[in-house]
Amino acid sequence: MLKIVKTSLVIAATLGVSGMAQADVNEALANICTIVQADDKGELRKKMRAVESDYRLKLRDYYSGVSCGGNSLIRTALLNNAVEAGSLLVKKMPKSDLAAPEADGKTLQAWVAENGLQDSPIAAVINDRL
Repeated sequence: MLKIVKTSLVIAATLGVSGMAQADVNEALANICTIVQADDKGELRKKMRAVESDYRLKLRDYYSGVSCGGNSLIRTALLNNAVEAGSLLVKKMPKSDLAAPEADGKTLQAWVAENGLQDSPIAAVINDRL
């Protein structure tokens, strides 16, 4: 009987901690859109390092889960002409993830062409990576 109680407590504690960890990651990433829009490369790098060291998550792990007004982080950088932050994001993303379709089914290159942003320095960095 005592063994069942101990096992139940361990399971409950584990579930509680994982739920809190998910909330903490969301809190840690809460202002990342604002950082990208402000083109603050230093703060973005600091945020990415903190998430990586605290939660063992790389950019590719949380990139698809972050939406800034319906756009991904790189799209937000393109729309706000945030060259420094956008270039950092492109360089930190694996090439395969850059070429993959995003949530709306369009690749970054197709979206850039569709929105007439081919002259952006970030678009040049994307093209160089791919």
